[in-house]
Amino acid sequence: MSRSVAEIATGAVVLALAAGFAFYAASGAGIGPGGGKTYPLTASFRAVDGIRAGSDVRLAGLKVGTITSLKLNPDTFFADATIAMQDGILLPADSAILISQDGLLGGNYVEILPGGALETLAPGEEIEDTQGSVSLISLLMKFVGGEGGSPSGESGG
Repeated sequence: MSRSVAEIATGAVVLALAAGFAFYAASGAGIGPGGGKTYPLTASFRAVDGIRAGSDVRLAGLKVGTITSLKLNPDTFFADATIAMQDGILLPADSAILISQDGLLGGNYVEILPGGALETLAPGEEIEDTQGSVSLISLLMKFVGGEGGSPSGESGG
């Protein structure tokens, strides 16, 4: 009898831990209580390497939104991103958005740099000032290959 009680208690603990992990994952993804209050913004990037639907959008290091979709614009050949921003965070109209890295080996995320304009972006408007992702491999190859000359601009000799 005591063995059956121990098995039931262990099962209850496992279920409670699974529910806790599910709640944590849902809140991190913006699903669940408080996760539905967003408004859309758009941005167009030259390159979105390392970014996908579900990637974080951060302001001052804090998550304030999520990339909801990425698609290629056949007219401009840029990647059009749709962003779900948290309600209550009103961005100045001259804000910039760029793709940043979490350290040398970390993943990419989208960062918002707020501007100073008094007007704010309305739902559905586009953030015009964008900067796409930078490939560390291509930067390293340029450095190793010696493209761009010496740092001082003079030739050796």
